[in-house]
Amino acid sequence: MSEDTEIKKGLAGVKVDYTAVSKVNAETNSLLYRGYPVQELAATKDFEEVAYLLWHGELPTPEQLARFVALERAHRALDPGAKRLIDGLPSTTHPMDMVRTAVSILGAEDATAWSSDPDDILDKALILFAKLPAIVAYSQRRSRGLGLVEPRRDLGYAANFLWMTFEEEQPEVVRKAFDVSMTLYAEHSFNASTFTARVVTSTLSDYYSAIVAAIGALKGPLHGGANEAVMRTFEEIGSAEAVAPWLDEALADKRKIMGFGHRVYKRGDSRVPTMKAALDTLVDHYERPDLAALYDTLESEFVSRKGIYPNLDYPSGPAYHLIGFDTEIFTPLFVAARVTGWTAHIREQLASNALIRPLSVYDGPAERHIEGYVPDEAHLAAAAREAESVH
Repeated sequence: MSEDTEIKKGLAGVKVDYTAVSKVNAETNSLLYRGYPVQELAATKDFEEVAYLLWHGELPTPEQLARFVALERAHRALDPGAKRLIDGLPSTTHPMDMVRTAVSILGAEDATAWSSDPDDILDKALILFAKLPAIVAYSQRRSRGLGLVEPRRDLGYAANFLWMTFEEEQPEVVRKAFDVSMTLYAEHSFNASTFTARVVTSTLSDYYSAIVAAIGALKGPLHGGANEAVMRTFEEIGSAEAVAPWLDEALADKRKIMGFGHRVYKRGDSRVPTMKAALDTLVDHYERPDLAALYDTLESEFVSRKGIYPNLDYPSGPAYHLIGFDTEIFTPLFVAARVTGWTAHIREQLASNALIRPLSVYDGPAERHIEGYVPDEAHLAAAAREAESVH
């Protein structure tokens, strides 16, 4: 191995392309979607408007939003064929596997799946965006032995998502907190799942394959699966009073505490204050000061001991728990949000495509040969041509 070869494990610090979709503004510690600070979008816009912004580059006019919303609401129902195939999965299937399979089914049923026309990509994305709430909601209901709830066209995206999950309308404080979480999870530059989607897209594979691959990346506990792990940590600790001894043991065992730390943010995830504010409204609504105390105590203890701050998964996990989502549903909720960002990056990749194919540095055994093997003339000629091209 060459002594001057520098390996960037995990591609840390490597810039591989340009993007106009999002960036972290270090000066203001703000995550920007198409230039807009995400906290401003979460406070003033519904998720449908944010999806439109990510896909089109600008916030919609009232007329554009009306058309977008009408199309989304028209495609919310889960097709009977897709439902039948989902029902054929084992009852023990993890919701992320169910979502991944459902997206594959939608792709298999799309006669134009291979089209990379920008308008066709948007059509597919809008249909998937509309159907994911039905898929995710049905995943939770099916695990509880409950049936599919039909969507309602009179409800906005977040309100309908909650309706299809719980079969009852939720108070505005719950709808708003959930909508905020969707906006905060929608996009985050070249994260693992987004980069996966761009790699698959760079091969000129189809839209659904890129989304399925991204779902696979998001399933990992070091990426999207972290929000599930946060809630399991809370359940394991039990109460604020138990935090200190639990943390003593966890750190002594060198356990990774999920929900803290981020590759991009070193002094705190810029999305956390907005999600924490939404969590606080849910704590008040559901009268759960015990959960707030556990949250605050673990954060304080961990930051003081390790100097590592929470990421978005830390407040979103308990927020989803209070709303009533099963822990296994947390990452599928992430999928429903992040499909908007994935789509924006897939379209951007196609607009200026180059096959993503990095190099590696070999550190295995030196060249060796099978005893008794005699190369034929074709192999000898090919080796000679290769040697000539090198010199």
